[in-house]
Amino acid sequence: MSAFIEALVRADVPFMRNALFAGLLSSVLFGILGTVVTVRRIASLAGAVSHAVLGGIGMALYLSALGIAPGFSPMAGALIFAILSAGIIGLVSLKAKQREDTVINAIWAIGMSTGVLFMAKTPGYTDPQVYLFGNILLISNWDLLLMAALGIIVIILTWRFFPQIEASAFDEEFARVRGVPNAAVFLVLLAVTAVAIVLLQTFVGIVMVIAMLSLPSGTAGAFSRSIPSMMISSCVFSALFSVLGLFLGWTFDIPVGAMTVIISGVIFLLVSGIKACIGNIRFL
Repeated sequence: MSAFIEALVRADVPFMRNALFAGLLSSVLFGILGTVVTVRRIASLAGAVSHAVLGGIGMALYLSALGIAPGFSPMAGALIFAILSAGIIGLVSLKAKQREDTVINAIWAIGMSTGVLFMAKTPGYTDPQVYLFGNILLISNWDLLLMAALGIIVIILTWRFFPQIEASAFDEEFARVRGVPNAAVFLVLLAVTAVAIVLLQTFVGIVMVIAMLSLPSGTAGAFSRSIPSMMISSCVFSALFSVLGLFLGWTFDIPVGAMTVIISGVIFLLVSGIKACIGNIRFL
């Protein structure tokens, strides 16, 4: 433990501090957005978006390498694909509910396959694992600023429109009667989640980001009686999982993102098992 703390304060290893700050900042996004995603039962939608961004990443790498679009960053490509896939899924969910699962699976598969094809044709060697599984130790100061900015935006939007979010999450018919624009709330939620996924995939990777959007909030759900308490608990759990994953990853020289998700999954399963054995556990 002392060696880990020493690494955090050493001036010659700033990537450790950046990794710690990234874990804490991302916990706000994982906690708040993860709670809404879990309560609204749209984890599969978020999963499709998170996997579809690989298509944008592969496209950006390919166009940049060939000089067709010099300077086209993978994050920009991921953002384009994330917004497009979120928009398509959102519109289909609103207009053709019966085809929602098919469209989600199609977006999921097409996005990832497109990314793999572009990467295969990109000159030189491109390691897809960097984008699939992430590397928190490569977080830059710019990434931290983007995470902080998005976290502030999410907090403000959640505070400002919380009644609408809560009403549409639990009873859409009642919310519609009360004048809540359910469709707009749903599409904005998907758009913000898509942007967050693009940033967070740097932390735990495309494959694992959906796990961190659901596991901390799922764990918090066993202790919470309201959405605000669930959001706070989810942020705390996410921060705890992130810091513990960073510590164990650094100590045993293993991927931090994968370790974080394993910790999150094990604790979620333990809490779920205990809850199933002794009933609801509610303290907040």
